Amino acid sequence: MNKELIINAAPQGVEIALLENKKLVELHNEKADASFAVGDLYLGKVKKLIPGLNAAFVDVGFEKDAFLHYTDLSPYAKSLLKFTNQAIHDNSENGFDFSNFSVEPEIIKTGKINEVLGGKPNILVQILKEPIAAKGPRLSCEISLPGRFVVITPFNDIVAVSKKIHSSEERKRLQRIIESIKAKNFGVIVRTAAEGKNLAELREDLDSLVETWKTIQRNLRKAVAPAKILSEQTKTTSILRDLLNEDFNRIIVNDRNIFNDAKNYIQRIAPEKADIVTYHHNGSPVFDQFGVTKQVKAAFGKTVNLPSGAYLIIEHTEALHVIDVNSGYKSVSNNQEQNALETNLEAAEEISRQLRLRDLGGIIVVDFIDMKLPDNKRRLIDAMEEFMRPDRAKHAVLPISKFGLMQITRQRMKPELTINTQEICPSCMGTGKISSSLVLEDEIDKNLNYLITHKHTNLTLAVNPIMHAYLTKGWLFSQKSKWRWKYKQNIKIRPNTNYHLTEFHFFDNRDEEIKI
Repeated sequence: MNKELIINAAPQGVEIALLENKKLVELHNEKADASFAVGDLYLGKVKKLIPGLNAAFVDVGFEKDAFLHYTDLSPYAKSLLKFTNQAIHDNSENGFDFSNFSVEPEIIKTGKINEVLGGKPNILVQILKEPIAAKGPRLSCEISLPGRFVVITPFNDIVAVSKKIHSSEERKRLQRIIESIKAKNFGVIVRTAAEGKNLAELREDLDSLVETWKTIQRNLRKAVAPAKILSEQTKTTSILRDLLNEDFNRIIVNDRNIFNDAKNYIQRIAPEKADIVTYHHNGSPVFDQFGVTKQVKAAFGKTVNLPSGAYLIIEHTEALHVIDVNSGYKSVSNNQEQNALETNLEAAEEISRQLRLRDLGGIIVVDFIDMKLPDNKRRLIDAMEEFMRPDRAKHAVLPISKFGLMQITRQRMKPELTINTQEICPSCMGTGKISSSLVLEDEIDKNLNYLITHKHTNLTLAVNPIMHAYLTKGWLFSQKSKWRWKYKQNIKIRPNTNYHLTEFHFFDNRDEEIKI
């Protein structure tokens, strides 16, 4: 699998597109004035205890107080409170030695919030979820600092190895290495990317995280709540940290500063990959140059078309997201059950992509086309789980219910990404809307392919004069010529001034319109 990262820097922020085999699968926005990103560390002040919810509201400087539930306190909450107080009032030149820190007993899982946060103390917290709608950020006291190969968790001495590393020998090897080099009072989670790495690489990653923890100690000294103590890395470097592997073959950046930062970061963590970073400066928009804009316009509407002619309808409510799968005009076979299975499998792959692309979270209900055979339902579930495997967000796929519905839960970390894919109609000057003109050419080609597949010949395409000029411009390299080479027959194109910009129709050799 080839992975590409396209980074578009603009005055209002940075947009990052992740492509897998040229297909857009993730789109991230980092606003220039963004704050309260997942992973940021804050010194917060407990403002209100809510025993009925077993939770607390904490002031971290956001307009709405952040939410901290008892289950997010961490077993080492008392140690964290002690550390926070000790670090704030520390007067030593280099900070106190954390390896000599005396860890407090763990809190019980069934305890009460006021037993731990009584007195409304200051506490070091980490952003678990960004502010969504009218809600403030959600917090966690389970502090974790992620590196490329390991994650450190202060106040414990546990070493855990990712379950995605399947070799028991490799798991034991990594466990032995980490136990031999880790500092006291730090738990370590070994990430999947650590598989096959040597002692020097793991030590370097671990040492850099310990230095980050020392920076946190220094930033806490004499801090006054609410205050930001440490920012998560930029979106660019955090994506590279989590995703960079041998599949990555290109990173294109249109900003010199981000280019230098990305180049330096990769030079540090994976020197052999430094050459994959390139600077885009030919004057054309980077997202247009590499087809990202077109894919965004095609993927973010209410209706998402599939290559077979089937389509998805994606609706959003306050409580959940609903996806309806509809069969299209193209039949795979005369067997209805087989058609349903093929369409559902195609839809499942696109749904898994849409969840990542739009960053949909919470409950997702999918209404697949009804199938009768249990084996086909099982095959669909297995396929969906496989398609969801690359998704970094926590998720669960439930079996298809007796009503033919599949339920998916997916971790919501930030507001879902919504993009308006419609354009103002030039004919009505803004009183109505039309589908994006960027995807009109693909729509015509899809219909043309269907007609020729079903033995239609001597076709005439009627379009708006502006579209006619676009499709015939260039003679040898026009879209009309490309269709002639592709389908081995001449496609006549004629203008019709009565058509609006995106309207088109096909006619046969008797000049009768062909209904699709």
